Amino acid sequence: MSDLADLSITSAHELLDSGETSSSELLDAVLKRAGITESHLHAYLTIDKAGAAEAAARADERIAAGDGAQMTGIPIALKDNMVTKGVETTCSSKILSGWIPPYDGTAVSRLKEVDAVTVGKTNLDEFAMGSSTENSAYGVTRNPWDTERVPGGSSGGSAAVVAAGSAFAALGSDTGGSVRQPAALCGVVGLKPTYGLVSRYGLIAFASSLDQIGPITRSVEDAVVVLEAIAGHDVMDATSYRGAVPDFRAGLSAGVAGLRVGVAAELLRDDMQPEVLAATRKMVDQLSDAGAAVRQVSLPSVEYALSAYYLIAPAEASANLARFDGVRYGLRVDGETTEEMMARTRAEGFGPEVIRRILLGTYALSAGYYDAFYGQAQRVRTLVRRDFAAAYENVDVLVSPTSPTTAFSVGEKSTDPIAMYYSDVCTIPSNLSGDPAISVPIGLDDAGLPIGFQVMAPSLGEPVLFQAAAEIERLADFTARPRLATSEVT
Repeated sequence: MSDLADLSITSAHELLDSGETSSSELLDAVLKRAGITESHLHAYLTIDKAGAAEAAARADERIAAGDGAQMTGIPIALKDNMVTKGVETTCSSKILSGWIPPYDGTAVSRLKEVDAVTVGKTNLDEFAMGSSTENSAYGVTRNPWDTERVPGGSSGGSAAVVAAGSAFAALGSDTGGSVRQPAALCGVVGLKPTYGLVSRYGLIAFASSLDQIGPITRSVEDAVVVLEAIAGHDVMDATSYRGAVPDFRAGLSAGVAGLRVGVAAELLRDDMQPEVLAATRKMVDQLSDAGAAVRQVSLPSVEYALSAYYLIAPAEASANLARFDGVRYGLRVDGETTEEMMARTRAEGFGPEVIRRILLGTYALSAGYYDAFYGQAQRVRTLVRRDFAAAYENVDVLVSPTSPTTAFSVGEKSTDPIAMYYSDVCTIPSNLSGDPAISVPIGLDDAGLPIGFQVMAPSLGEPVLFQAAAEIERLADFTARPRLATSEVT
């Protein structure tokens, strides 16, 4: 048997069901792997060995009783912006250092309900603001393919642990691409579901109209398994979708013959990395050869999506982060007055990127500028939604690169916010529209770094999204693994 830590969720579930392995053995395998990789990666902020061991023991009892679900006994990691009862939750920020929540967020509690095993909390860009996981107050996370490079962000820790084998899957959050972009840079699968399909209750808010929890996994089918466990209406989230959850498996093995695939013209740009463009075009040709009806589609407003996003998201962040004031929990820096205490707490508790976005958002919402900036950005968002809706009248899915480049060097873009923001140029439009999108690894560039391919679908179109993604996965036959996911590293 290969190393248990390298199995897919579906393969591990089969072994658990047959009694060939146990949840405790799966946990031991990922903890052993983390013991090897964490000194290189710093992908976890907290590993809850005791809590995970108790969960694994409960899962083994449940499986022995014949009452296991597909996620029962599977070790999974959580991005550290998800409220987790009894485990420090920091958003990678000093302002929440030491905060231990008294409750679980809904996505976390749904995993616990089926006795999935939560291994620990993963590093992220502070308050999910970033594309490289360099903005964490607790140190940089490294890419398991090349530790001189970033894993992407903001869910970089989650993507890194899945790629490295120190978790079978992880939850991330995607506000502008923060699940898909790191998945692409780490050579794994990353899904942003339809907005509202997964409850945001217990997800510490960045931009509430954009945030969505999604899985990072090593296969498309594994993404389905995790989504099945966490999707569905939640009375604790007013934006939660109230209808029936779609059958995510409906087209998993259907192939793409007859499927209408639109190539998003505005998301294939000449300034992208040549290997990324070449791999994307090759996959489009493969889809055509597999029977898909491929056509080019124009989404004119996408040209302005990046600018609109970086007004809308900071504006919502400036309101959401007002609650972190040193009064109730987290960091408190004393001052002579309450106002001085709050000002000092926020100045010392927030990092530079968070402060930059709070200032940008507050300015965009201020009197005299609201209509010119925030209001105009919302009008662009409406145009983006209309362009996507019009496109989906003629195609079933849209495709593009996930990221304009493969993983870049640590520090390469950290002093250039505009260059960093451009990392999300392909992913942001789906957050503005609220539609689902997925990244699937399709190859390596000349430096041996993974390339991600993005599939987008209309709202609640996860079944057709998974149909296309599963075929892309088959066509790409991507089996490469980073060196840090093998026994070569000691």
